[in-house]
Amino acid sequence: MLRKLDRLASQVDALQEDFEALTDEELLLDSEAWEGDEDIFHPDGTAEVERLDAAAVSYLQHADSSPLYEHFRVVADKGQAPMRIDKYLATRMTGSSRSRIQQALDGGYVFVGDKPVKSNYRIKPLDVVTLQLRRPKHELEIIPEPIPLDVVYEDEVLMVVNKPAGLVVHPGHGNYTGTLVNALAYYLQDDPLYDPADPNVGLVHRIDKDTSGLLVIAKRPEAKAHLARQFFNKTTRRTYRALVWGRLKEAEGTIIGNIGRDERDRLQMAVYPEGSPKGKHAVTHYTLLEELAYVSWVECRLETGRTHQIRAHMCHIGHPLFADARYGGDKILWGNQFSRYKQFVQNCLTLCPRQALHAKTLGFVHPMTGEEMLFDSELPSDLEQLLERWRTYAAQVDNE
Repeated sequence: MLRKLDRLASQVDALQEDFEALTDEELLLDSEAWEGDEDIFHPDGTAEVERLDAAAVSYLQHADSSPLYEHFRVVADKGQAPMRIDKYLATRMTGSSRSRIQQALDGGYVFVGDKPVKSNYRIKPLDVVTLQLRRPKHELEIIPEPIPLDVVYEDEVLMVVNKPAGLVVHPGHGNYTGTLVNALAYYLQDDPLYDPADPNVGLVHRIDKDTSGLLVIAKRPEAKAHLARQFFNKTTRRTYRALVWGRLKEAEGTIIGNIGRDERDRLQMAVYPEGSPKGKHAVTHYTLLEELAYVSWVECRLETGRTHQIRAHMCHIGHPLFADARYGGDKILWGNQFSRYKQFVQNCLTLCPRQALHAKTLGFVHPMTGEEMLFDSELPSDLEQLLERWRTYAAQVDNE
């Protein structure tokens, strides 16, 4: 018994060390740490706890990194008698208050099939109801800060910004200033309808601190709800550019594998087999754009949006991102051991001391006009210079 207690104590200590070892950045970017299981209601009235596709949850984050919405799916049984949907949901979702359900109905967050419905909709047999229940608003003061923003596009309801590497997306766990949310609070301080502490507006999705690139921000609640639905349904278009170690065997391919917390290193994500109970379904498509001696310049297209997805997937197939210290890309993984080459790589790492990853394009349907929007961004200077150095080196290798 004492030995069992000792083992349990050791396990608790190890977990505590894992948690304390997490930096502010990892805690902020760890969507899985804050995503809970949701209830799936079946026709027989039973409830089953299951890991849902949490795309919308991970794209709707408030300043404390808690998911803003809980997502549910309810299926009416074959013998369901006609009933107003507000009363039906109140009887089926006993763990949620009537007021939360009514808020969801009023806000257009309850769908039957693909169409939003109001309280007077009468439920029918086998109706599939999906809904988003907003979590209570958290009190957190967002301090406006005059941080420069690269605004790619802006209108009355949304804006697209090109985030630089090194900028944390939103406050949380000790990072309460110097973030993109603080910059937005300052930029939009004269907009009376934009409250930076209101989870119904603001960031719709996010990228890592040391990843640069495009993000869409909703200035109005209706825009955020519409955009969040697009991310949830995977109808947005997003491509990234990445410099990875090594030469790819195929010019294009698809990586399919669950992504979840690495059991040996809690600060990074691991890839598990498709269908495994570990991690969450993730799909990354890649295309080779340029082969540069011992590295490759690739385009990655996301089908899902998981924490560190591109970084973990490319590492999984043996091609970590260049300079990605978390996944071993800050060491010489391909090439030779000559001192000249070692110095060249070190100079490249000094030039770009972060994962060589940029969110280059972003496409979605405008929530108000229905217009197809597609935005492109220039590579930041550190990646441009890094590419040019590898191109020069690759040309020298070819001539030798």
